[in-house]
Amino acid sequence: MKLTGLVAATHTPFCPKGELHLTAVERQAEHLLRQGGTTVFIGGSTGESHSLTVTERLDLARRWSEVTRGSEMRVVVHVGSNCLAEARVLAAQAESLGATAIAALAPSYFKPASLEALVDCCADIAAAAPETPFYFYDIPALTGVCFSMPDFLGAAAERVPSLAGIKFTNPDLMAYQCCLHMDAGRWDLPFGVDEHFLGALAVGATGAVGSGFNFAAPIYTRLSASFERGDLEAARLEQFRGVQLIRSLASFGYMAAAKATMGLLGVEVGPARLPHRNLDRDATRKLRSELDALGFFEWIA
Repeated sequence: MKLTGLVAATHTPFCPKGELHLTAVERQAEHLLRQGGTTVFIGGSTGESHSLTVTERLDLARRWSEVTRGSEMRVVVHVGSNCLAEARVLAAQAESLGATAIAALAPSYFKPASLEALVDCCADIAAAAPETPFYFYDIPALTGVCFSMPDFLGAAAERVPSLAGIKFTNPDLMAYQCCLHMDAGRWDLPFGVDEHFLGALAVGATGAVGSGFNFAAPIYTRLSASFERGDLEAARLEQFRGVQLIRSLASFGYMAAAKATMGLLGVEVGPARLPHRNLDRDATRKLRSELDALGFFEWIA
């Protein structure tokens, strides 16, 4: 199994007062399918997983399974947690729902002190869903867990029988290349840093998971197509558009601004949960003005 193309790391939709708004999932799925999206990655960093209760995460996965049943859309469920018992519950449910794959962040409060401990954590989670492909979700900027990913693949290959690869949210393209070339290209390595996507394509990426694919998929679709036909000038233009967009959203607070942008596109996913701050009406108007000035709405038309 390979996670090829653009995989949208979806937002978790909330009502104005902060409770889950599961009826919004259908609108999210319709929006992504119109843009050509066929795979979603739910309950990850963009999905504010660590701000959700286990019950909410179970309900979210169940709703995505219901909405996508019978469609061409595949669902990858993030099941990682600081509590491995909770991660196992989430993994077992994902398998029972027929998820395409599961992924897990490293525990990040009590961090694994060694690569062996990290592999032990992954093996423990994956064993709860033995028939479902498992991806380790490497994002050291947020977890603070920094181990060599080539070494991880070497150590985990036998310990985690369902290991499919790594969700590689790490700009270290040297390590990424080493992983791509390990074991005769056995491992699937969807890349997870939108602003470095062109660099990842240049060294061999075939898939990517990103929050930007929720609201800016046409930019990255054109980027990929330009790269495939050897038009690097056009690919660089699209990559820089993505960079400008990310810089603009980050200046407002990325999570809140990204969710507000979805609302501007007619896909209401509600506010972000604390500790993220949300945009008030004036800030949302300013965001709209900045996106207009960039040309964002023309870029995604």
